[in-house]
Amino acid sequence: MPIPRILFCNAKGGCGKTTLATSLASYYAGIGQRVRLFDYDSQGSSLHWRQRRSDDLPQIDVVDAARRPGTHMTRSWQMRVPPETDKVIIDTPAGIDRTELAGMLQENDWLIIPVLPSPIDIQAAAYFIRDLLLTGKARKKQVRIAVVANRVRKNTLTYHALERFLFTLKLPFVTSLRDTQLYNHAMQNGQGILDRKTAQNRIDHEQWAPLTRWLDNADISVRAAVTPLFEEKIS
Repeated sequence: MPIPRILFCNAKGGCGKTTLATSLASYYAGIGQRVRLFDYDSQGSSLHWRQRRSDDLPQIDVVDAARRPGTHMTRSWQMRVPPETDKVIIDTPAGIDRTELAGMLQENDWLIIPVLPSPIDIQAAAYFIRDLLLTGKARKKQVRIAVVANRVRKNTLTYHALERFLFTLKLPFVTSLRDTQLYNHAMQNGQGILDRKTAQNRIDHEQWAPLTRWLDNADISVRAAVTPLFEEKIS
């Protein structure tokens, strides 16, 4: 059985791919799975995160996928996935286009698209998703794709605009993640948001639950339930 590969992708930078990828990696490591995280960010954000991670936390193997190997290492060796790996998580490069993404995708991958609640991000996501759905594997539904609303603030016009946009897509809108400094604190300490088990971030665990359930469902025909996070009317 192939090792599950989960890609975080959006052509627009700053949407939180690395924060979500590291949080998901720490979630799987926390339940005893062996995780390999490929960091395509030229700034090495996930690598720096890994270096700050405490030895008391479950360890995660992070690969510098943006760096070309030296004379003593081939690219295939650098990008290998050991057979004992349970999950592969890929933080795709910023500005990735359809051709690059098509080359990365394998059959039965999971692809998660974080989208921020701003007019510019919504427009960029619309173009990216349109192009994405023209790729062969996505068009043939060999890849499971879902959208996550990221850094949202309760009861705002921008969030409701994003929610309306996501509901128009023919893709699962899995969950909404709130805008909180707890994510920044976790990144600074080499943690994922799900490593932090306090009353302060209980809501974050609740918001991640629909995403992890969707990822852990082996039946590719099952679609995530579309459930908005905030149902209050704008006053």
